[in-house]
Amino acid sequence: MQTGTSDVHWTGSYKYVHDDGRVSYPLCFIFSSPVGCKPEQQMMYAGSKNKLVQTVELTKVFEIRNTEDLTEEWLREKLGFFR
Repeated sequence: MQTGTSDVHWTGSYKYVHDDGRVSYPLCFIFSSPVGCKPEQQMMYAGSKNKLVQTVELTKVFEIRNTEDLTEEWLREKLGFFR
């Protein structure tokens, strides 16, 4: 992952064990734009994210403001919404 003044994105599969024991491997897209960047840059980052999500037909799309908050617990919490 990159940090600093550019956007950060990750696409990958994650082994998710549901409460009932089922296992799935959702394809996740996680996006972060730099904290404190100019509104014009935020719009540019969001536009590129939206185009990618539409083109690849991603359904598990998450945005995070601080990449230090990106943990397995955070991802499991987000995926729990799709039970």
